[in-house]
Amino acid sequence: MPGLYFDEFHIGQTFAHPIRRTVTEADNVLFTAMTHNPAQLHLDAEYAKGTEFGQRIVNSLFTLGLMIGISVGDTTLGTTVANLGMDEVRFPKPVFHGDTLHVETEVLEMRESKSRPNQGIVTFQHRAINQRGEVVAQCRRSALMLKRPA
Repeated sequence: MPGLYFDEFHIGQTFAHPIRRTVTEADNVLFTAMTHNPAQLHLDAEYAKGTEFGQRIVNSLFTLGLMIGISVGDTTLGTTVANLGMDEVRFPKPVFHGDTLHVETEVLEMRESKSRPNQGIVTFQHRAINQRGEVVAQCRRSALMLKRPA
């Protein structure tokens, strides 16, 4: 499903993205190794047993990428020019191997581009929620979006 053009969004618009994803041990270990993050909390099961979590937690940057990735098909696929920034990134709860996440998105702000007449900027609020209904990640993302072709 293609994304929406700038003109098709409105402030307050919400998306309950239909894609859900169960996070696996392989996801966490591969992403952590690929990004050269040697944190024991992600890789060392014995170490993690002694932490407040009692087990390994999923790399937060994997969670951030997954959250935004799940949102793309309904919002920006093929209609975004560029991501301009991600602000107020928060991880209020950890993600564990086996957690299933779904994502919700809200359009917070919109404005016409001052320098690009065929584009506009949309600010999204993304939230990733686990199977227990807990928000595990959230962020504001600003994207430069194409306007509908004339």
